[in-house]
Amino acid sequence: MSDQQVKKFPSDIEISRAAKLLPIAKIAANIGIDPEDIIPYGKYKAKIPLSYINEDKIKESNLILVTAVTPNKAGVGKTVTSVASSLGLNYIGKKTAVALREPSLGPCFGMKGGAAGGGYSQVLPMDEINLHFTGDFHAITCANNMIAALLDNYQYQNRKNDKGLERIVWRRVLDVNDRSLRQIVTGLGGTGNGIPTEAGFDITTASEIMALLCLATDLDDLLARIERIVLGFRFDKTPFTVKDLGVAEAITVLLKDAIMPNLVQTTENTTAFIHGGPFANIAHGCNSVIATKMAMSSNEYVVTEAGFGSDLGAEKFLDIKCRLTGLTPKATVIVVTTGALKLHGGVADGEISKPNKEAMITGLGNLRRHINNMKEFGQSVIVSFNRHKHDNDDEVGYLENWCGEEGVAFAINNGFTTGGEGAAALGKKIVEVVENNPSKPINFAYDLEDSIGTKIEKIAKRVYKAGEVTFSQTVENKIKSYTKNGWANLPICIAKTQYSFSDDPKRVNAPEGFSLHIRDIVIQAGAGFIVAIAGEIMRMPGLPEDPQAYRIKLVDGEIEGLS
Repeated sequence: MSDQQVKKFPSDIEISRAAKLLPIAKIAANIGIDPEDIIPYGKYKAKIPLSYINEDKIKESNLILVTAVTPNKAGVGKTVTSVASSLGLNYIGKKTAVALREPSLGPCFGMKGGAAGGGYSQVLPMDEINLHFTGDFHAITCANNMIAALLDNYQYQNRKNDKGLERIVWRRVLDVNDRSLRQIVTGLGGTGNGIPTEAGFDITTASEIMALLCLATDLDDLLARIERIVLGFRFDKTPFTVKDLGVAEAITVLLKDAIMPNLVQTTENTTAFIHGGPFANIAHGCNSVIATKMAMSSNEYVVTEAGFGSDLGAEKFLDIKCRLTGLTPKATVIVVTTGALKLHGGVADGEISKPNKEAMITGLGNLRRHINNMKEFGQSVIVSFNRHKHDNDDEVGYLENWCGEEGVAFAINNGFTTGGEGAAALGKKIVEVVENNPSKPINFAYDLEDSIGTKIEKIAKRVYKAGEVTFSQTVENKIKSYTKNGWANLPICIAKTQYSFSDDPKRVNAPEGFSLHIRDIVIQAGAGFIVAIAGEIMRMPGLPEDPQAYRIKLVDGEIEGLS
């Protein structure tokens, strides 16, 4: 066996360090952006003014959505596939950019260790992207908590009159997984420290500020959305908003830089826009509208991702982001691994790397559900298989033949190990589908005119295949209140586990006929949707028993443990 054969495959951070990055001004110039107009954050990151969005060019660009089967805990490589798709398309001569979400520090120091792709399909500089990047998350956290402080002050200053609020619904946020902050009491220690109040923290990715920034189209729209944020309710049950508080312009000032998308590059120096980062299990799971449009303004193809399985990110991408913006994907890529299929076939998570064709075949029910869902939305589907070293030809061959029988395109993605060359087959398959069988107009899961309850039921029954939906009394009461306040026509964003079509993470594969329980709903009038919370999903995650933070360290000035 040669030295090359036994050589250990380099880690993500090693590949990142070895990559020859171009100055960010050169990356900008390659897509027609004047280097004098960029706002650099060091040598390899920059923000781009919104003036470079061109609606006419957007109409000529091909948007590709990347989603996935229901993932196992380690994920299925959706971001790797998104980056690889852009590399593969560029490799075959198509001018392509990738548009992604920014990583959250919570998962990076918790379970994942990094979220900038992997292997030779990364966005760079990966260590900076995974950490503080350009400060967007900090700006969002600050804006969110500034509102909280100003609201608490409003309550304190009006504690002796009738201008105070009966109920506050605005929560603080932090970009850290911290279960101890889910439910807290503020204002303790005497009247000089405020009014004792039950409060709590969500993770920054669940902040309405994050959601509305990712859906805003410009600064004026951002201001208007901030004004509409509901902070609480007066004693007469009417909503109290940021506009009522009188601080919308001040909060917009805190976000004047954060609204601009971030330009970086891939391992092969191709264009990458990374902006915003809502989770798909507790928010809408898509990068910013501004970044997507910016990428489409200067590229023939743009690859973007939506978080977790298609029942979460892709549904919200189509029913919320596309509905509100008019964007329409030309094709949808569904990422799959044999490991995820075996998990859905009944294999324990720790055993999914072992050969088990029977379990993989059983788990194909999950892939079929995702394929059919996307087809029902009108999408033309490509199944992208992320091959791992433990995969065998028999299982891979069976999966490819099965996809053919199901009438969907199939491609093996080797972008992790060989970059654009290894993703060329996927790139060719995407072009083939776009040119010969592009997606149809979106068939939304519900109509905006449907009642709040009906919209939730349509998502649950059509996408999740639930048999019934039950609502807590709290939800029933809020539906009446939200309808009275004029919010009934807003889209729905369901927060639920990413590990199952149901609200029970242990119900794998393709369950149907189950009962989905909606225990609460939250108005996010600024973002422009209603969050329906299903099952035991938490908007502030906790840390695992063995968090990745234990492995993140500086060695001779270099970061280790971000993978």
